[in-house]
Amino acid sequence: MDVLERIRQQVESNPVIIYMKGTPQFPQCGFSSRAAAALQDCGEKFAYVNVLADPEIFENLPRFQNWPTFPQIYINGELIGGCDITEEMHQSGDLQKMVKEAAKNWPAEDQDAG
Repeated sequence: MDVLERIRQQVESNPVIIYMKGTPQFPQCGFSSRAAAALQDCGEKFAYVNVLADPEIFENLPRFQNWPTFPQIYINGELIGGCDITEEMHQSGDLQKMVKEAAKNWPAEDQDAG
């Protein structure tokens, strides 16, 4: 499967997903850590992909939605942005509302998207 098709499937099949360096439990950069913490603070589950563990995604994700940096957060298939945007939305309460609404679309099983 083409890597961009794999990314598209991950984004479309996970209501909330973050592409980050590391994992939410063990982030490998400050931006990924802050963005994952904002998502965790929303109190709903979310999927993640550790881009450091998947070089093909690491190299190609920036061209998927023309967003050059990590992390990248998608909610209901839409690119929300990176760390700064996620933190701003968290501070305003918008992130919590979006994540709570998206959480209604989760399948029964909990899984790592990678």
